[in-house]
Amino acid sequence: MKKNIIIVAAVSMMFTSCGLYKKYEQKSEIPSDIIGVPNAASAETPLSWREFFTDPLLQQLIGQVLANNTSLGSARIAVEQSEASLKAAKLAYLPALSLAPQGTISSFDYSKAAKSYTLPLQLNWEVEAFGSITNKKRAAKAVVLQAQCYENIVHSNLVSTVAQQYCMLQVLDKQLEILLQTDSLWSASLDTQRSLWENGKSYSTAVNQMEASWLDVKTQIVDTRSNIHNVENAICRLLAVSPRHIERSKWGSYTLPQKMMKGVSAKLLENRPDIRMANHMMEEAFYDTQAARSAFFPTITLSGLVGWTNSGSGAVVNPGSLLLNAVGQLTQPIFSQGKLKANLKIAKLAQEDMKGSYVQTVIDAGNEVNQALADYQGSVEKHGYYHHQVEVLHEAFKGTHELMDNGKASYLEVLTAQESLLRAQLSEAMNMYSASEAIIALYIALGGGGK
Repeated sequence: MKKNIIIVAAVSMMFTSCGLYKKYEQKSEIPSDIIGVPNAASAETPLSWREFFTDPLLQQLIGQVLANNTSLGSARIAVEQSEASLKAAKLAYLPALSLAPQGTISSFDYSKAAKSYTLPLQLNWEVEAFGSITNKKRAAKAVVLQAQCYENIVHSNLVSTVAQQYCMLQVLDKQLEILLQTDSLWSASLDTQRSLWENGKSYSTAVNQMEASWLDVKTQIVDTRSNIHNVENAICRLLAVSPRHIERSKWGSYTLPQKMMKGVSAKLLENRPDIRMANHMMEEAFYDTQAARSAFFPTITLSGLVGWTNSGSGAVVNPGSLLLNAVGQLTQPIFSQGKLKANLKIAKLAQEDMKGSYVQTVIDAGNEVNQALADYQGSVEKHGYYHHQVEVLHEAFKGTHELMDNGKASYLEVLTAQESLLRAQLSEAMNMYSASEAIIALYIALGGGGK
């Protein structure tokens, strides 16, 4: 009867433990409608950063940042550390072998000291029986994949940051060009106003107002040059080099790819490293839960030693004799002060939390893509209006200046025309930058060029 009970218990335990070896399967899928209504021409293949950013000087700059940046170096070290942990987890299947030499000297009641030694090789081997080692190894592999995803995140963020700052340098160069041209034009207007004042056709207040506006342009030139210097310094920090001039092409000589702005497939979101990382975090939590379950099952440990000793059976023998010892041990937890139940509950809650984080990461990703597409479309629509506005205001400026030269327009009309033209030109340049920024935002929102 006892034998039957033991057999039934063993078989029951085997079937119960089968689930402990179950592999993780991703159950959460990215909804196909998360990016709104799909376009018939939606892009389904991610572009690498070299395909995305075709400006040779920008490519060179990005390559230098990726080679020198310390944050990316730290992320690579984190990957190597997790890979070392995974290797250790894989080796946990093997027995541990160690040399433990021991020597003793003993004397009783001032008798002659007895010397003995033992030179054993000790072996310890935890036998895989209920998935403890396997689940820990799989969890360690999930940690490696998370570290690789984090490296991808750092890589993508660096690429997009360099591209944004490079485009900012280009637009600042464009703004500086506009301001320098305005400086020349307004200086000519000021000379004309002074000439009219000297000939009694204008008032000194008109000269003062015109000069004040011209000096404001001067200060904007100084500010723009300072901003250029600051952006260059920021790029140098990414390069981990001392401040220096950053070579760049002229604004408009190279454009960012726009084919993906017509529509993208939700499938591209699977390339996002943060979504893959969230999935691997769920995977790690799943295997941690499995490991917490396996802790309720018995552990089987084999240990033994082999070596030589000069002490055995109460008599000292010299030279040493062969020493052999083998022990098999099965340990079944009965009462662990509630720690096993608590660990399992904590693991289950962590697994549930990771599922929620994954869902939120996917939602955030869809919102970022939609926002980038909306920002780009808005900038494209405004571009035509800004361009036409600049043309109209330029004609108005020329006409008003001619009228002033002939004494038929006041300085206020000229001043208003000049300031309106300058604002429109600067706004047009910033709108072009906003379009580029939206394209770069879409690049990072879709995973930064894939895996």
